[in-house]
Amino acid sequence: MVDAATRPSSSPGARLALLAFAQFIITLDFNIVYVALPDIGSALGFTVQSLQWVVSAYIVALGGLLLFGGRAADRLGPRRMFIVGLLIYAVSSMVGGLAEDSGVLLTARAVQGIGGALLFPSTLRLVFTSFDEGPARNKALVVYGAVGGAGLSAGALLGGVLTNYAGWEWIFFVNVPLAVGAALLTPRILPADTFLPGAGKGFDLLGALVATLGSTLVVFGLASGPDEGWGSARGAGAIAVGAVLLALFLFVESRAGSPLMPLRLLRHRSLAITMLVAFIYQGGLGAAYYLFTTYLQEVLGYSPLAAGLGFLPPTIASMLFAARFSTKLLTKLGLRGALFLGTLTTGVGMAGMALAFTSEGTGSYWVLLPGLVVWAVGGALAMPAIFAGAGAGVAPLEQGVSSAMATTARQIGGAVGLAALVAVANTTVDVDTTGVPPLGDLTDGLRLAGVVGAIVTVAGSFLALLHDKPKPVEQPAPAPAADETAVS
Repeated sequence: MVDAATRPSSSPGARLALLAFAQFIITLDFNIVYVALPDIGSALGFTVQSLQWVVSAYIVALGGLLLFGGRAADRLGPRRMFIVGLLIYAVSSMVGGLAEDSGVLLTARAVQGIGGALLFPSTLRLVFTSFDEGPARNKALVVYGAVGGAGLSAGALLGGVLTNYAGWEWIFFVNVPLAVGAALLTPRILPADTFLPGAGKGFDLLGALVATLGSTLVVFGLASGPDEGWGSARGAGAIAVGAVLLALFLFVESRAGSPLMPLRLLRHRSLAITMLVAFIYQGGLGAAYYLFTTYLQEVLGYSPLAAGLGFLPPTIASMLFAARFSTKLLTKLGLRGALFLGTLTTGVGMAGMALAFTSEGTGSYWVLLPGLVVWAVGGALAMPAIFAGAGAGVAPLEQGVSSAMATTARQIGGAVGLAALVAVANTTVDVDTTGVPPLGDLTDGLRLAGVVGAIVTVAGSFLALLHDKPKPVEQPAPAPAADETAVS
C-alpha cells in the first residue's frame, strides 16, 4: 500500500473506476475492429487471408511485449507506465484512423499493442495493490472484468454505428479523447508511485526482443493458412524459427541477471495453471468473435450496425451474471472451481453457437442466441478467475510481471487461436475461380472452426482442476482504513 503522503484524496471507488475505464478502452478497441473488418479490407486492399492481421498485429505486439510492460510497471512505477500506455494508445489510434494503405494501418495497430503492453499490467498491478487479497479484491476484479465486458459490447455496437455513418476511420479516432482524458485524470486519482527495495534493477531488453520476434513468427506461420500452403517453406519455416526463438527466450531468461520473466515464477502452481488455461480460453474466445461477426455479415447479410447490435444481448447477460453471481462464486468455489466452471461453460456456449451456423434458409440470429448467452455467462466467471489467479500469492514487487505473464499467455493464445481457426475455416473455402467464397463453403468452414475451438476450450477447462486445492474462505480481518479495502 502507498503511504498517506503520496495518496490522493480520491476514494477506492474512484481508483477502481479509472482502472476499469482503462480496461474498457482496451476491450473497446479490441472488439470495435471486428465489425469494421469488411470495410477496412475493401478500403485498403486486404485479402481474405491477410485481413486477420488487422487483429493479429495488435495482439502479437501486445502479447510479445507484455512481459516487458509488466517489468516496467514493477521497476519504473505502475502509475507512470499507465499514463505512458494511454498516450501511446492515443497517438497510434490517430495514425490508424489516418492510414491510407494497409502497411500504415498494421504498423499503427502494432504500436497500439505496445501501448496496451504498458497499460494492461500496470492496471492489474494497481488493482492488486489497492485491494487486499480475498473478498475485497475479488469484488474489484469482478467489477474490472464486467466493465471490460461492457467495452466488448460497446466496441461492437459503436463500431457498427461509426462504420455505418462516419466511416471505418472513426473506430480509431474515438480512442483519442478517451485515452487522453484518462491520462489527464490519473494524477488526481491514482497514488504516486512508490518503490520497494530492488525495484531499481534493469530490464531484459534481449528477452523482450526474442519473445516478441518468436511469437510473431509462430503466428505468421499459422496465418499463412491453406492459400499460402501449410507445407510451404514460408509458413512452416516461420513456425519452426519462431519455436526455436521461444526456446531461446527461456534460455536467455535462465541466464539473465534481471530476467524479463523470472522462470522460478513458473513453479508457482497457481500462476502456471492460470497461464495454461488463459492461453486456451483466449484462443477460443478471440476466434469466436471473428467467426460470429463474419457469419452475421457475410452469411446473414447484416450491416455493421446490425452486427454490432448482435453483441448487446449476450453482453447484458454477462454483466447481469457478473453483478449478481460472479463475486460469490469466485469466493465460494475458489480459483480452481471458478476457473474450471467458467471455461467449461464458455466452451459449451461456443459449441452451441457454432452448431447453429447454417446457410440453407434457416440461418437466424435468434438460433444463435442461446449459445451466445451461455458463452457470455461463462466468460463472466472465467475472466475474474484468470485475473485473480495472476496475482494470487505473488510478492508485491513481482505482481506486475506475474499479471503480465498471465496476460501474455492469454493474448498470444488469442493470436494463435485466431490464426489456427481461421486456417481451419478456410480449408472448406475455394476462391480460385471467382475470388468470392461460395456461401455454403464459407458457412461450413465457420461451423467447423467454431466446433474445433469449442472442443479445445472444453478440454482446456479440465486443466483448471490441476490448480491448488481451494482453501477455506477466511473471514476478512478488521479493515485498517475504509479507503484501503472498500469498493464503493
